[in-house]
Amino acid sequence: MKLTKKQQTARFFDLMSENGFTYDDTTALLKAERALRKWGELTCGTGDGNRSVHISRDESGRPFYRVQFYAGGQWRERIKPRRDTEKAALAKVDAIMAKKLGFRAYHQTDPRGCALYVIRPSDIEPGENVRALYSRGIAICVA
Repeated sequence: MKLTKKQQTARFFDLMSENGFTYDDTTALLKAERALRKWGELTCGTGDGNRSVHISRDESGRPFYRVQFYAGGQWRERIKPRRDTEKAALAKVDAIMAKKLGFRAYHQTDPRGCALYVIRPSDIEPGENVRALYSRGIAICVA
């Protein structure tokens, strides 16, 4: 039997509660995941045959929008600064995870799936790389 979105959300919040995360922590992690997923989508770029938009970083790490568009028979480009929502979301995740002894977070940068996973202490063996363990953690997203 397929669960409704409401049932999936309730089950997700129950799972997070069983692992010691408060409602506020879980809500903040979901919000951070959405921001990280959107950032990943924009890093890959969006557009059509006449316009393309993506986020890039300069040499110092500052983010900016790069908009390329076709006008007047040629391709043109505009670059403008952008707020670093990736950095802000990761800082929020780090603040929450600092309160959870043994728990780790993994930011998966491919925008085709969940962007944030919580790795429980039981999910990781000493010396394992957390970047390779997202399939063992809790996906911080609700379908």
